[in-house]
Amino acid sequence: MTQKPALVPSNLLLPFILITSLFALWGFANDITNPMVAAFKRVLELNNVQASLVQMAFYGGYFTMALPAALFIKKYSYKTGVLIGMGLYAFGAILFFPAAAWESYAFFLLALYILTFGLAFLETTANPYILSMGPAETATQRLNLAQAFNPMGALAGLFVAKEFILNALQSNATDAAGNVIFPSLDESAKAIIRTNDLMVIRDPYVMLGLVVIGLGIVIGIAKMPENKTNNGSLDFWPSMKRLFRKPQFVEGAVAQMFYVGAQIMVWTYIYQYAEVLGIDNASAVNYAYTALILFLIGRWICTFLLRYLKSAKLLLYFSILAGLFTLGAIFLPGMPGLYSLVGISFAMSLMFPTIYGIALEDLGEDAKYAAAFLVMAIVGGAIMPTLQGIILDIGGTGYADTLILGVPEVNFSFILPFCCFAVVGLFAWRR
Repeated sequence: MTQKPALVPSNLLLPFILITSLFALWGFANDITNPMVAAFKRVLELNNVQASLVQMAFYGGYFTMALPAALFIKKYSYKTGVLIGMGLYAFGAILFFPAAAWESYAFFLLALYILTFGLAFLETTANPYILSMGPAETATQRLNLAQAFNPMGALAGLFVAKEFILNALQSNATDAAGNVIFPSLDESAKAIIRTNDLMVIRDPYVMLGLVVIGLGIVIGIAKMPENKTNNGSLDFWPSMKRLFRKPQFVEGAVAQMFYVGAQIMVWTYIYQYAEVLGIDNASAVNYAYTALILFLIGRWICTFLLRYLKSAKLLLYFSILAGLFTLGAIFLPGMPGLYSLVGISFAMSLMFPTIYGIALEDLGEDAKYAAAFLVMAIVGGAIMPTLQGIILDIGGTGYADTLILGVPEVNFSFILPFCCFAVVGLFAWRR
C-alpha cells in the first residue's frame, strides 16, 4: 500500500504555523473593513457609491502593489517580502490615528490603500510559500488548510467591528420608534457625534497595527526556509511570455478576479440587504458571523474532500451551488432571501485557494510572478462593489427605492455575484 505524502513535513511545521497566522491577519483586516462601508456612510453622510470607495481603496491597494511585491521577492526572499508586507500593513493601520484627528474621509481611504500594500506583499508571498512547504502532490490541500485560518481571523474582525465599532457608534442611535436620530440633528450636534465616532473607528485599527508589529518581530527572529531555486534573477519578460502561454494561469487569473468580486459583494452588502428587512447594522453582524462560520466549515470540509475528488470537479460543484444560493438571495422574499445570501459563503469556501492552486500548477519559478497576478486579480473586490453601489443608487440612496424584475434594487444587485460565479464555474468546467 502506497503511503500518502505528508501534508506538512515536520521540519517545516513552525514556519508553516507562522506563515499560516498571516492568513488570519489579513482575514481580520478584510472583515473589520467590510462593515465600514455602512459605518462611514452613516457617520460622514455619504451616498452608496462614495461609501463603496472604502472597498475601492482597500482592494485597489492589492492591484497596485502585487506585481512590485513579486519583483521584490523574486530578487530577494520570501521572508523579506513577509517583513516588508507586515511593515506596510502596520503603517497603514496606524495612519488611522491622524485620519481620525483630521476627520478626513480621503485620509482614511489613503490609510486603507497603504494598509493593503502590505496585504498585497503578504498574499503574494504567503500563498506560494505555503504551496512550496511540502510535496507538490499535497500543495492545493496544504493551501486550503492554511486558508482555513483566514475565516478565523475574519470572525475576529467581525467581532471587533460589532462590539467595539458598530455598537459604539453614536450615529447609529435610534428613537423610541426605531428611527435613526443622527440625520435629523443640527450640524453642531452632528459634528460632536462625528468626532466621537471616527475615534471609535480609529482605535481597533491602531491596535491592529501594534499586533502586526509584534508578530513581525517574531517572524524576523525565526529561521524560515527559502526556495532553493531562487537565484535572485528577475527574468521578468521571459517569465511573462511563458505565463501568458499557459491557459490554466490566464483563465485562473480571470476567474479569481470575478470570484473575489463576488465574495466582497456578498460580504459587504449583507448589511444593506438586512437593513431593508428592518435589521440594523449591529444586528446584521450576526448574519455575517453565520456566513463566516459556514465559510470556515466549508474550508475544513473541502480540505478533506480534496483528498478524494479532483479539485476542478469540486470547484464546479460549488460554483453551481453558489449560483443557486445567489438566485435565492435575488428572488426569495424576506428572511429566506437573507438565509440564501448567508448560504453563499459555504459555497464560496473552496474557491480562492482552489483557483489559486490550479492556476499555479507546474509553473516552477514562474509561480512567483503568477502569484502576483492572482493577487492583482483581487482588484475585482474594488471594482464589483462599486458597480453594485451604482445599482443600489438607482432611484435614490436607499436600498429599496425601486423594483427591478419585481424585487428591490438591493436584491437585484446580486445579479453581479451570480455572473461572477458563472465565470468561476466555466473555469472549473474547462479544467
